[in-house]
Amino acid sequence: MKNFISSRNKYEKCTAKEAIIKGLSKDGGLFVPENFGTEKFDIADFINLSYQEMAYKVMSLFFDDFTKDELETCIKKAYEKNFSSEDISPVSKIGKDYLLELYHGPTSAFKDIALTILPYLLKTAYKDENKKIYILTATSGDTGKAALEGFKNVEGTYITVFYPNKGVSLIQEKQMNTTVGNNVEVVSINGNFDDCQKLVKTCYEKIESSEVQLSSANSINIGRLIPQVVYYFKAYSDLVKKQEIEINEKVNFVVPTGNFGNILAGYFAKVLGCPIDKLICASNENNILTDFIKTGVYDRNREFFTTISPSMDILISSNLERLLFILSDYDDVKIAKYMESLARTGKYVIDRDLLTEIQKTFEAYYCSEEECRATIRDVFNEDKRLIDTHTAVAYAASKKIRNGNKNIILSTASPYKFCNNVLSSLKGYRKKNEFDAMRELENLSGEQAPKNLKEIENIPNLHNKNIEIKDGINIVLERIEKLK
Repeated sequence: MKNFISSRNKYEKCTAKEAIIKGLSKDGGLFVPENFGTEKFDIADFINLSYQEMAYKVMSLFFDDFTKDELETCIKKAYEKNFSSEDISPVSKIGKDYLLELYHGPTSAFKDIALTILPYLLKTAYKDENKKIYILTATSGDTGKAALEGFKNVEGTYITVFYPNKGVSLIQEKQMNTTVGNNVEVVSINGNFDDCQKLVKTCYEKIESSEVQLSSANSINIGRLIPQVVYYFKAYSDLVKKQEIEINEKVNFVVPTGNFGNILAGYFAKVLGCPIDKLICASNENNILTDFIKTGVYDRNREFFTTISPSMDILISSNLERLLFILSDYDDVKIAKYMESLARTGKYVIDRDLLTEIQKTFEAYYCSEEECRATIRDVFNEDKRLIDTHTAVAYAASKKIRNGNKNIILSTASPYKFCNNVLSSLKGYRKKNEFDAMRELENLSGEQAPKNLKEIENIPNLHNKNIEIKDGINIVLERIEKLK
């Protein structure tokens, strides 16, 4: 049976089920598979598999304490009816490149692919019926709604989602605040996403309960990360089947990146045998990751920008810790020092050898606000397609790559989640009502907005709690008392 170990103490070991339940190590570290990379797949074995079959192949490698029946049941429940495309993550042509469409799930964002299965993984892993599960989740926009949808009305669980006030799109906010469920809570924080994320981690470190188990739906949970590996293999296999690439031909994946989870899943796919040359980290004006990948200096002591791609407005990219741990040959002492320095000074500097290892796989580019808007216009004028403001950041990055490989751009959300920002990019004006902007985009493109986004317009908000950061831990403590 495979163990998972903490990035800050490799001697803390647990099974996959235990790692999924805990979400985060008590020392603040993230769980990483021990001896990662010792097993590889042959890409030829994926070409004719369905998405569900690929999901089983990948997840069974990591979650080997789940029985075959348990894992197949989780996969079936997650992917049988929740997606509008039978392919789950179809690939389409866009210009000279390819678009990996990750927005066909119940909340029209890529987080759906992992968060439709996580509740089933967690429920299967958790056997202690005397303890309730309390999910704490920070969101920069998309994770929140996807987590709420996944966990609403799940018996024995409760979920609180923290999001930055004025830091998500109006439709993202409306999606969260109209969620109906007897076990859901949505709270906005007067701060940014990093503040929300820090709050969740602080709760993990400071709160213990014999009756309530804290867990997470963020990508710090290994049960969120591993399901994302699947769509890299699926995209590659689809292009082989379409005869767009030869089998084993190297490709680049271009990923709009905030918390580093999505692109880290691509790294896992590469190590496991997916023929990936470069993983392109695309940042918006909060370009801390671009600077880091180029220099090895991670410094969040910089101006924070609120941009038109809000899900990427992040200065603390949690999943980067996992990559550093793996590439440093599991040097938990080094990683703990880096993370302590980040917490204390807002900065750390990695050694030259570690930076060299990162740069073997990762390249990074960033996109200004105007470049992002121009890209949305160019794509619509040239291809008659709408893309959202995060996909546009990745598309802009794809134009800067010079290694000659085909690029697969991860499209992480429907453009209709960011209607006014897309409309203003195309036409130079905004609508007072976000849903009026949605209708105008439908008229411009001839493409219908997803039903799940249209139907929330006339649903009244059910959640509207707004608090200061310092009060967040009290919200959690009060909820734990009620759950006992």
